[in-house]
Amino acid sequence: MINGYALNHRLDDAIQLFEKMPVRDTVSWNSMIKGCLNGGDLITAKKLFDEMPGRNVVSWTTMVNGYLQFGKIEVAERLFFEMPVKDVAAWNSMIYGYLKSGRVDEAVNLFRKMPSRNVISWTSMIDGLDYNGRNDEALIFYKKMVGFGVKLSSNTVSCVLRACANVMALHLGVQTHCQVVKLGFSFDEFICTSLLTFYANCKQMENACKVFNEKLHGNVVIWTALLTGYGLNHKHESALMVFGDMIRMAVLPNQSSFTSALNSCSGLEALDKGKEIHAVSVKLGLGSDVFVGNSLIVMYTVCGSINDAVAAFSNIGEKNVVSWNSIIVGSAKHGQGKLVLTLFSRMIRDEVDPDEISFTGLLSACSHSGMLQKARCFFEYISRYKSTAIKLQHYVCMVDVLSRCGKLEEAEELIKNMKVKPNSIVWLALLSACRMHSNLGVAERAAKSILDLEPNCSAAYVLLSNIYASAGKWSDVSRMRVRMKQAGIVKQLGCSWVTLRGVRHEFVCADRSHPLSEKIYQKLDWLGGKLKEFGYVPDESFALHDVEDEQKQEMLLYHSERLAVAFGLVTTAEGSTITVMKNLRACGDCHSAIKLIAKIVGREIIVRDSTRFHHFRNGMCSCGDYW
Repeated sequence: MINGYALNHRLDDAIQLFEKMPVRDTVSWNSMIKGCLNGGDLITAKKLFDEMPGRNVVSWTTMVNGYLQFGKIEVAERLFFEMPVKDVAAWNSMIYGYLKSGRVDEAVNLFRKMPSRNVISWTSMIDGLDYNGRNDEALIFYKKMVGFGVKLSSNTVSCVLRACANVMALHLGVQTHCQVVKLGFSFDEFICTSLLTFYANCKQMENACKVFNEKLHGNVVIWTALLTGYGLNHKHESALMVFGDMIRMAVLPNQSSFTSALNSCSGLEALDKGKEIHAVSVKLGLGSDVFVGNSLIVMYTVCGSINDAVAAFSNIGEKNVVSWNSIIVGSAKHGQGKLVLTLFSRMIRDEVDPDEISFTGLLSACSHSGMLQKARCFFEYISRYKSTAIKLQHYVCMVDVLSRCGKLEEAEELIKNMKVKPNSIVWLALLSACRMHSNLGVAERAAKSILDLEPNCSAAYVLLSNIYASAGKWSDVSRMRVRMKQAGIVKQLGCSWVTLRGVRHEFVCADRSHPLSEKIYQKLDWLGGKLKEFGYVPDESFALHDVEDEQKQEMLLYHSERLAVAFGLVTTAEGSTITVMKNLRACGDCHSAIKLIAKIVGREIIVRDSTRFHHFRNGMCSCGDYW
């Protein structure tokens, strides 16, 4: 009866019944102590333990477990060493406590001192070492366990497979799979999930599918493991097919299923599919779940729909720091500087402690919106913030905002005085702004610093070459191209694409391979005439080849992002939004042209480049031409 009360959270009733007992044996005392601990009452449990007339090894072990449960590792340790008699369960409890609190070496030492060990002892060590990032040691313990002839449990096998997955130990994992078959664990759901994860991490999706197809599963965890595995291997179409099959098989997705499916939507930039999955989550009552909501924020942000991302954020019931960081970073990428500042203020008011990601998003928003003074204040604040040290990414953002505002020398000085060693990304932030401000001196110094750190950095060669081209220094352009050729460095080809009804349509400069090329070029020619009417004059400094002016203008007209915009115009409904993705930074001349195109056609055009999103509406861009 005492156990029943305790299990049903009626601790007061259990204590009253215990006090009325005419005779209390050791089992009664132990049950009452355990009930108090399970009910969260450590003080009463300790009082009972101290008053207990005759303790046995179970009493001591229960109390040790209680202290460990409440995070009082030192008290548990002291009590453990005071125990007059220790059985294997007591040793296992203390080892588990050490491992859970990250005191791995002490766990290893205690394990070695054990007079006898069972399968739980070995499994605890394997799982704990893996949990604490010492995966290779975990597998060494597994091999020793097998060598000692200890019979494996299903829990042991799951832990070993997790460790093999983490270090991608394919050969040992396959051997363990053979053990699974021999021991008859093949249809154990936890083992099946572990095998799926193991093969997925080892890039063996064919074998993962074989494991999945050995039995018709109704367990959502197994389905989710397969779904997640496809996503990890960038097979997002297959992942979404698995999600669809789950629905058809009446296997209700859980939070993890939705998170994985939405991550695959992000990978494909499939906004329509993401909206469908969002609708399913709402129907299943998970629309306000924090994990689903966080994934929705990321998906909508990546797919260019920042308003939907903000709505998804607002719908989350209990927001965590990931929720705030996701919307802050996402809004920063979309150039919503004022919104980011508002969100950060709300975050502080809601007593959510910002972390390094929060501050990175904050500084990034300042950079993308030209808020130099705000950035200075936040950067100074981070340096004094007690729980967050200035990280490399914070320096990158600060260098970027200084450089974009024309403070190139100050940005260079900041890099030289950094508290951490600068990497090529910091210098690239400076170099990329040098073209905007036509500063060859700083550009050459920045490029040299990058190439000293990373001799084969193609971005440094390309950026410096482009700066020379903009300045008309064609001999220096030729010299850079020769150096690239000699070093075997290939410039990344600029590519833009539009995802339409789940199909990705890609374009490169002057591309005529698309089936709709004739209509695309007709639309571009029509737009060319309209642009002239609106006073557009091509900026030939963005034509990075030493050719005649007429050829330069033609090259600009057929840049990949313009081809993608034209494709969107001829394939989507009037008035609908066109979303274009580009792998490199948007061309400055194309930026000017697309602003006018959005006004001419009366549509919103969203262009995501390698740095940020640009929302073009009615002849204006969300970046305010500050990019």
